[in-house]
Amino acid sequence: MRRYKVLLTGSNKTSMDEFFLHMDETFESQSSSDRYWDLVSHIKHFSPDVFVFCMDRESKEAMSRMVQVKNELSRKGTPFVVLGDAQDCNDFAKVTAGIADIVMQRPMTTKAIESKIVSFLRKFERIEGEAQEEGRRREAEERQRMQEIQEMLEDGEKRRKHILVVDDDVRMLRVIKEHLHKSYDVATAINGKLALKFLETKQTDLILLDYVMPEEDGPSVLRKIHENPMTQDLPVVFLTGMTDGNKIREALSEKPQGYLLKPIEKAKLMDTVEKILG
Repeated sequence: MRRYKVLLTGSNKTSMDEFFLHMDETFESQSSSDRYWDLVSHIKHFSPDVFVFCMDRESKEAMSRMVQVKNELSRKGTPFVVLGDAQDCNDFAKVTAGIADIVMQRPMTTKAIESKIVSFLRKFERIEGEAQEEGRRREAEERQRMQEIQEMLEDGEKRRKHILVVDDDVRMLRVIKEHLHKSYDVATAINGKLALKFLETKQTDLILLDYVMPEEDGPSVLRKIHENPMTQDLPVVFLTGMTDGNKIREALSEKPQGYLLKPIEKAKLMDTVEKILG
């Protein structure tokens, strides 16, 4: 059977002696004066499982001092017990607004005092243990949640960026896809209409868009991309064979993120894509 540590104070020396002489198998007892700093020192160094105020017509000042002692005990999670006759217990309740965790009115047998304190401590330990278990469970759940969030973030970082290449030249599509496929997911479209249809249901991170195409040319497709709130922020790079400065300025007036001259150089292509997608 576990021995509980009891810190005793008060004017009733007979009650205190009972703990030392008749309850020593259950309690490891230590006494203190009722001076506040003596009690604080004992609470700190003795670390009692329970504090017992053995009353015998205590002064109002001594009872009031116990409110501060109770605050100190509460920080340690230590129960506060009052032991006295009916008058003592009533006076204490009035002065301190009933701060005691256990009130024991004499006459009581030593066995009854011992049993009541032990029963309370075991219940207290069980509740405290359940609270600690609940705390550990919540901590485990929080760690699991943070791990899941971290994994989601890592998965997001690991997700390969997607590029849509739009060009009416099948050979050009094949060459660009060959350059990019090791680092990016690549989809292709052979005209502007198919590109816009693709964007209705799928997402991409970058569009490489041929400037000159039949029916829907590059500028026309880019305007529609910019007009659609769902795609207006998509980066677009023109692919063009034009070398005329005026034509290039005309292409840039549509505000793409840049342009690449055909025939496409792999190094230039990769550098442009990496700068935009990071």
